[in-house]
Amino acid sequence: MYINDTGELAGPQPYASFLNDSLGDASGAVLPLGHDYPAEFQHMVHAHWRGFRSPPIYYRAGIYIAFCVLMCLNLFGNGLVIWIFSTSKSLRTPSNLLILNLAVFDLFMASNMPHYLINAALGYIAGGDLGCEIYALNGGISGMGASITNAFIAFDRYKTISNPIDGRLSYGQILMCIIFTWLWATPFSVLPLFQIWGRYIPEGFLTTCTFDYLTNTDENRLFVRTIFVWSYAIPMTVIIVSYYKLFTHVRTHEQMLAEQAKKMNVKSLSANQNNDSMSVELKIAKAALIIYMLFVLAWTPYSVVALIGCFGEQQLITPFVSMLPMLACKSVSCLDPWVYATSHPKYRLELERRLPWLGIREKQTGSGSTGGQESVASVSGDTLAMSVQN
Repeated sequence: MYINDTGELAGPQPYASFLNDSLGDASGAVLPLGHDYPAEFQHMVHAHWRGFRSPPIYYRAGIYIAFCVLMCLNLFGNGLVIWIFSTSKSLRTPSNLLILNLAVFDLFMASNMPHYLINAALGYIAGGDLGCEIYALNGGISGMGASITNAFIAFDRYKTISNPIDGRLSYGQILMCIIFTWLWATPFSVLPLFQIWGRYIPEGFLTTCTFDYLTNTDENRLFVRTIFVWSYAIPMTVIIVSYYKLFTHVRTHEQMLAEQAKKMNVKSLSANQNNDSMSVELKIAKAALIIYMLFVLAWTPYSVVALIGCFGEQQLITPFVSMLPMLACKSVSCLDPWVYATSHPKYRLELERRLPWLGIREKQTGSGSTGGQESVASVSGDTLAMSVQN
């Protein structure tokens, strides 16, 4: 509900006021969002949010329960990935170090979840300005780090599959990539922390914090543009280009094999043919699509809300709407290890051997008859396993 009864509260009219239960309650009382903030924390509440009424308890309860579930899934799923990949010799490859790095970023994002549960119970940010900055800093590093890690995984898949002999990245190169992901995530997480450029403020129900995308100044608009390109546009471009080049390479290779088989009067030269498998092209396309869609699901909501808040109609950004991007990012950090578990054969074999109570049953395949076949496991909380013929 937009409150315009007093001159002290100012804010935009929400576009979809029913999302904030603005029809009123039985007592007729209208409590502004942020009214339950302690007096010493009132300066943290942006004027935009003061124009809305405090959200109903069932909205808060719903997101609280969702966070509890997401936290359990994140800790269990990413914990399994780190445990299995770090202790299994068959999975200890350079490429899989990127998977471990992604799981670390996802777990780092989970470190915010207990903080949120405390905030939601209190109704304000525990720790005031410092608590808000720590919360937003963790979210910024984990989110941007996971984003650029996905881009490196896409590039590594392209290099490995397009040139499996000379194109593989070495341990040293992968370690450099991992260091780069942490360096990439640092600048636009630290600059708002010290208010050098941008700042961190509470958002939505005022129980989470993120960078300020609501203040209409030239400096802040430039910050939002820059962080959009840095954390969204650049990784997205790398992912799209890498998987497009990978798909076109595999398609060209399959066409070449088909033409050669036709000349030799045989059905196929591909060693990975079987009765019930889809074509290599379709496998690559499916893998790329899932990776791309998970990335889009994680980052597009935040990008859209931030751009609207800074350059569009701010009345569209209700407290409820602004909570959706946060839920999307947290959800994808939980989906990553489960998508991987359902698609990586060697990982599934390890889970079947070590944790039989999970009920995973993976078919054992012989290694002697497929000497010419290169198994390429590609994951990013966002990856699928792919097998491609050399």
